[in-house]
Amino acid sequence: MADVLVVTSKVKKLIKEQGGCNTSSETVETLSKAVEQLCRKGIETAKADGRKTVMARDIPIDHI
Repeated sequence: MADVLVVTSKVKKLIKEQGGCNTSSETVETLSKAVEQLCRKGIETAKADGRKTVMARDIPIDHI
């Protein structure tokens, strides 16, 4: 597995407190992959705009 990019204990706590559910290890892996993809997209957008700084607007979060 690649590096974990989310804080496992905080993810588990949120899911437990908000939904009363347990969290599988695959959930944390999937969230880390999603964060990595969002970061890569942010990097691409920043570079396409000629910047070396990834800004919030570069992260494609359209469902929040």
